[in-house]
Amino acid sequence: MSRKPRVWFPGAVYHITSRGNRKAAIFYSQKDYEKYLSLLEETREKYPFILHAYCLMPNHLHLLLETIDIHIKEIMKMLHSQYAIYFNKRYDLVGHVFQGRYGAKLIDSVDYFSEASRYIHLNPVEANLVSSPEQYQWSSYAAYALGNENPHIITSKLLFYFQTSENYRKYVESKIGMLTKKRSK
Repeated sequence: MSRKPRVWFPGAVYHITSRGNRKAAIFYSQKDYEKYLSLLEETREKYPFILHAYCLMPNHLHLLLETIDIHIKEIMKMLHSQYAIYFNKRYDLVGHVFQGRYGAKLIDSVDYFSEASRYIHLNPVEANLVSSPEQYQWSSYAAYALGNENPHIITSKLLFYFQTSENYRKYVESKIGMLTKKRSK
């Protein structure tokens, strides 16, 4: 059975998700996270795109990515094949690093764009890795909430909707209480 082709057009924005094969870790060390971000930049040099947000979790990842004039499949093919080569060589492994095809949900509204960014940035809190999203090193959240320099992302589009970093921070962190309640049940 063939897969449905992905909807793509120049300027399309996606919430990209991908996880390790059999839910296994795809990042074992700081070097792995750094390599993924480095490959992200190499991919962007060849196939320009805009990255609005990201979160690299131990066994999966989230990207809020806007295409310019290259199909998302070309971007992700290069990024993930290069990372798989690196990962398998580094750990003397063979086979798939990622489980199946990456997920790509088309962002079709400002509300969905905002909600996807919040979901991405709260992922480490929901996974109980940190108590506050700015504590997680492998996420773009600190660039939004604290104004930290992050060369991998462009914050202007998201902050345009919220006007200030403080408003965005409040928007994201308003959901933390709900996550805490959800965990305690």
